[in-house]
Amino acid sequence: MCSGFFSWRDIMYLDAVTEFIFAEDLPEKADVIFVPGGNYPDAARRAAALYREGYAPYVCPSGKYSKAAGHFSGASSYETEWDYLKDILVEEGVPGEKILREREATFTWENAIFSRKVCEKAGIRVRTAILCCQNWHARRCLMYYGQQFPDTRLLVCPVSTRGITRDNWYLDPGKADLVLSEVERCGAQFHEIVHHVGEGSSYQIPDDWKSPFGKGAERRE
Repeated sequence: MCSGFFSWRDIMYLDAVTEFIFAEDLPEKADVIFVPGGNYPDAARRAAALYREGYAPYVCPSGKYSKAAGHFSGASSYETEWDYLKDILVEEGVPGEKILREREATFTWENAIFSRKVCEKAGIRVRTAILCCQNWHARRCLMYYGQQFPDTRLLVCPVSTRGITRDNWYLDPGKADLVLSEVERCGAQFHEIVHHVGEGSSYQIPDDWKSPFGKGAERRE
């Protein structure tokens, strides 16, 4: 990290945020590749590349559209994020029958919940999974998918979007705002989950699920 503009205390803080948010692993053989919803192509392309390289037999893109927007905000020809991501995967060489279908999720927590339900219905035992997401969204995705797949080894293989990297996010106010908002959401949203579980409610059973977020509900990125 460049130290020209920052004190050593600044650098310690920036390093801590960087290591927390930008989770990343090398890919390994897995049972499925997860792609949380969105209207950008990069994560689906990365997932397709990993599929072609033989890292997993299935890809599970997930998503309806942002609850806040109320519609898919990408290309007008698509009804849901899943439809959009599925077409990208097929264009990139993933056979349609190897793409799992999840068209209901409206934010990251639901991506995790409903992806687990889809895998269970398909009879896929997920021992190891790859998670393809935006790099600045990696920690929150890992937290939520990890909560829904507690016995699964999750490997995060992210993509850089919006020009954001672990080496430059703090140099631009817009990039810094986005990354630091993820830190806030990881704390606020996960606190709601822990509080809800502490009251005896289950987040392990999708049919039992109620949104923990209320005023802390996220916008789709």
